[in-house]
Amino acid sequence: MRLSFLGPLFERPGPWATVYFDVAQNDEAGAKRRELSVQDACRTLEGQGADAPTTRAVREALAAVGPAEDPAGRVVFAAGGEVVLSHRLSRPPQRQIACWAPLPRLTPLVELAGQDPVCLVAYIDRTGADFELRGAAGPRDAGQVEGRQWPVHRAATSDWSERHFQLKVENTWDHNAGEIAEALASAYEESGADMIVLVGDPRERPAVRERLPEDLRDVTAETEHGGRAAGSSSAALEEAVERAREQHTRRRLDEALDRFRAGRADNGPGDAVEGVPALVEAAQGHRIDTLLIRPDGADLAKETWVGGEPDQVAVRRTDAQTLSEGGEATPVRADDALLRAAAATAADVLLVPAADGDGTDVPSGGLGALLRWTYEQAPV
Repeated sequence: MRLSFLGPLFERPGPWATVYFDVAQNDEAGAKRRELSVQDACRTLEGQGADAPTTRAVREALAAVGPAEDPAGRVVFAAGGEVVLSHRLSRPPQRQIACWAPLPRLTPLVELAGQDPVCLVAYIDRTGADFELRGAAGPRDAGQVEGRQWPVHRAATSDWSERHFQLKVENTWDHNAGEIAEALASAYEESGADMIVLVGDPRERPAVRERLPEDLRDVTAETEHGGRAAGSSSAALEEAVERAREQHTRRRLDEALDRFRAGRADNGPGDAVEGVPALVEAAQGHRIDTLLIRPDGADLAKETWVGGEPDQVAVRRTDAQTLSEGGEATPVRADDALLRAAAATAADVLLVPAADGDGTDVPSGGLGALLRWTYEQAPV
């Protein structure tokens, strides 16, 4: 999960009100529960010291949230009397979370908004393609490309002139596949998608995939269901896209954990660290490439100290004051401090499943990271 959309949260000082809000059912009883939940969240914020203007802004924002637009709920971040960011959740919180703290409460967002990758779906035919982006906010148009429109249909005879015409058809198909692949690569880059799904007939999909850059082919899946024509959408297509997204997430996590285990081994490359002190040091140096978070880990709630900037994080108060050149240091949760640092340096974040029955504890304490570079590889 990329956290670049959280940028507005790091452009102003706290303290912050954070509320993860479940919208309940779309009926009369659900409406009453939502009203009571809004009241409860605001009372919690007030009890923790939130100022009246910020609490009022949260109340107004939550009152406008409903199941039609946000079926899984929404998170609201507010400071200084206004809502700074409101984000749709992919799955409802098991319990409402409301807190007033120096930093925004971010770990639940990783759990509730998303490991689900942003998916660029390409609906392909012989003349072009339509692109659709699927993410937490629902599907939206992502552009289209049109290639040559003629000739695109083969002839049925074996006459020499017809065979010559068929060669032109093949050339048109090849040309259009190249144009679609080029436009798809641009749409992928511009949209910030994590993966691609190709929809179309068995000849068109591979022709486009073969012309994609190698790194894009590695994150591309295909499905035999659906097509570009109107009315070709189906439940089977929806299931295939969701299955491709799940497989992509599982593969990325497996690859990251394999690299993490190898990196922390005694004879490994040393590009993996775990535990708060090592992660704090990596955050100070902007070396975190992928932050790994296991929500049941004991280290998430450990106290760290931060200054005003995302990389001003330390294990001890005096160190934080030194980093911030004598400025005020504030105690915060380790996971919030590290997520702020990761987001500010465009690091990726992966949620690791809770420790299983065999005692697996990766990363130790619940926090770990893959590094952009080790000190031996430090840029000069």
